[in-house]
Amino acid sequence: DRDTDKKRIEELLEENMVLEIAQKQSMNESAHLGWELEQLSKSTDLADSEKSFVFELNECASSRILKLEKDNQSLQNTIQELRDASLISRESSLKFVELEKENQQLSKKIEKLQNQIEKEKQSNQDLETLSEELIKEKEQLQVIMENLKADKDRQIKDLKQENDHL
Repeated sequence: DRDTDKKRIEELLEENMVLEIAQKQSMNESAHLGWELEQLSKSTDLADSEKSFVFELNECASSRILKLEKDNQSLQNTIQELRDASLISRESSLKFVELEKENQQLSKKIEKLQNQIEKEKQSNQDLETLSEELIKEKEQLQVIMENLKADKDRQIKDLKQENDHL
């Protein structure tokens, strides 16, 4: 009986050591999961700051587009005034030629402004797309974080039950 008891005690001691090692590994995993959660939280904060940065860029781009459209309207008004003036002063052919040159220059400026407006609109669309992608990535990270938390809680519960059972 003593030999059987000694063998049983040795088996239990070995099993206890294995459980202690498993518990330490579980605690290390929990610490690592905590670290990962912290990193995910930091990246979520970065995504939020990137999102606010994107919205600031959108606002800036929108105000710039409005300014360019106002400039465009002003230039179109000037062109119309120059056309009206050129109709009135046909007597002076030199003046008419000068006005036409100015008209052409202003038309080129208008084309440039329209191109800038198109570029700004495209930039806005790109920023909105980026913002949507960042929001989707944040949501995916939150799902992963919740899954990791659930796995960690389940592992802790299983280990506690196993420990209590032992």
